[in-house]
Amino acid sequence: MSNTQILASFAANLKFDQIPKDVVARTEDLFLDWFGSALAGREARPVETIHKCAFEFGPQSGPCEVLISRRTTSALFAAMINAAASHFAEQDDLHNSSVLHPATVVFPAAWAAAQALGRSGKEFIAASVAGYEVGIRVGEFLGRSHYKIFHTTGTVGTIAAAAAVGNLLRLSDEQMVNAFGSAGTQAAGLWEFLKDAADSKQLHTAKAAANGLLAAYLAADGFTGAKDIFEGAKGMGAGMSTQTHPDKLAEALGERWALIETSFKYHASCRHTHPAADALLQVIQREKLAPDDVETVVTHVHQAAIDVLGPVTDPKTVHQAKFSMGTVLALVAEFGHAGVREFDG
Repeated sequence: MSNTQILASFAANLKFDQIPKDVVARTEDLFLDWFGSALAGREARPVETIHKCAFEFGPQSGPCEVLISRRTTSALFAAMINAAASHFAEQDDLHNSSVLHPATVVFPAAWAAAQALGRSGKEFIAASVAGYEVGIRVGEFLGRSHYKIFHTTGTVGTIAAAAAVGNLLRLSDEQMVNAFGSAGTQAAGLWEFLKDAADSKQLHTAKAAANGLLAAYLAADGFTGAKDIFEGAKGMGAGMSTQTHPDKLAEALGERWALIETSFKYHASCRHTHPAADALLQVIQREKLAPDDVETVVTHVHQAAIDVLGPVTDPKTVHQAKFSMGTVLALVAEFGHAGVREFDG
């Protein structure tokens, strides 16, 4: 079996009873964290624009709930809106080695599909775990060279969403491979938007969740996709990375539960700002410094942080400011925390 087939079989066949209790408990906590992040996106202009557009094109009612308005619609459009909302406040979870925010793409797609299909809470949790485990491994496969240009949550998130929804649809192993193929060919998301303070980040997660859901539903009805979308000569690895790690795709499935490696965010900003923010906060507390005592802060960060934060030299919007090291550190120095309220204030 290929790595893709092994990964697909895992995603298709994972059941609640196979998941360790600590992983289930962590999934519940991650879902609660995602739920709050989605509500925090309410009334954000980019999210409201996607919400408005979705209801212009999609059903005015349906089996699936949109959190920010309590309206209902189809699974596709509910997943789209909820995914956009949950990635705005920059408070959603992060998995470090895959550079992926799994919750914001996995939970919207899985929750919408579970509502549409009438699945149980246990089935929802199993599907979500499948999405996390698959997404994290594909992110690790594509590596840091991918992240330098591509927003991994937008690209890999499409695969993660397909895995979660495919599990709920009870796809066969072959159908899950097809779902991966259709998801991978739709995977997109480029970092260029950061320089312009553009709204693309919400579109990335909205489309990742919706496109992954679409890929799984198409596969359930016999629609075929590329069989080797990850490692193929013209697949994701070849087109989106300069240094892939094929051994990561199927590594320790069912033994290493990568979901529990996912961290929560204390600050409502890009995760790359957090180590410096925490270090500054420690110094301030240790030395009992007032805001006026801090004149200059020099930070030492890794290359991935420079790649993402570097283009943001003069933030024009609140959301762009969340990717500005200077802004985040200033908020920490002034308030002791760079949370949602501090940015909005």
